[in-house]
Amino acid sequence: MSHAAVPGDRVPPPPGGHRLRIERRTVVRASRLPVVEETSAGGLVVDAELRAAVIARRNRAGRLEWCLPKGHLEGTETPAEAAVREIAEETGITGIVRKALGSIDYWFTGEDRRVHKVVHHFLLEAVGGELTVAGDPDGEAEDVAWVALEDLHARLSYPNERRLADAARAALADET
Repeated sequence: MSHAAVPGDRVPPPPGGHRLRIERRTVVRASRLPVVEETSAGGLVVDAELRAAVIARRNRAGRLEWCLPKGHLEGTETPAEAAVREIAEETGITGIVRKALGSIDYWFTGEDRRVHKVVHHFLLEAVGGELTVAGDPDGEAEDVAWVALEDLHARLSYPNERRLADAARAALADET
């Protein structure tokens, strides 16, 4: 019966003769970091031409990625209220919520904590404003663009957001 090698085990020599040793390494386990719960909201704000406003921002590695506008809830805001505010701040477009599209739930690890994040997404109808990143108080959005709903798959960086775009297209098709 074989067993999995663990640090300190001697591994039998491979054909040709050199012995390998699995070294002990100190690993900081993510499970030992404090866990922080975060809730955000955002979504697709769609205009009369069936285009969605999307933003470009830098990920943690510094790469520019196109995504849906979103941000943290403030004070006693509901997710729908936060979505309206965040979309307006990051895109300049004012919208009204048409329906909930779904939530994305994920984990990531920073240097000093693990974060469990839930982002609630909504389909909004654009009712005013002008497309711009000038109003983004965080300065996270570097660019903003109107993208036809059928072109969102090619533009959005994240698969989960592409699935939400599909849900928005289906919802809009059901309304007509």
